[in-house]
Amino acid sequence: MDMRKSSLTAGNGNLSALSNGRVVVGAKQLRKALNADKVRCAFFARNADPALTEPLEALCQKMKIEYAWVSSMKELGDACGIEVSAASAAVLR
Repeated sequence: MDMRKSSLTAGNGNLSALSNGRVVVGAKQLRKALNADKVRCAFFARNADPALTEPLEALCQKMKIEYAWVSSMKELGDACGIEVSAASAAVLR
């Protein structure tokens, strides 16, 4: 199944999960959290640079972490409660 077409159901929730609880925003922070095994679910923006998102998507697949794609970096940034766009974000355990 192509995960790019999946609905926003990562982490047994949706994008609103980013406004409730502990989150990390951005590719560097997401990579650190993944390597520390602290990620419950991840979100990626479809219009983000694939050089940023594809390696993180692969790492999520390898670690069996749920993830979902959102329509834009702006939408992801808004969901995280920040005033700038975001390529990726995650809800922590």
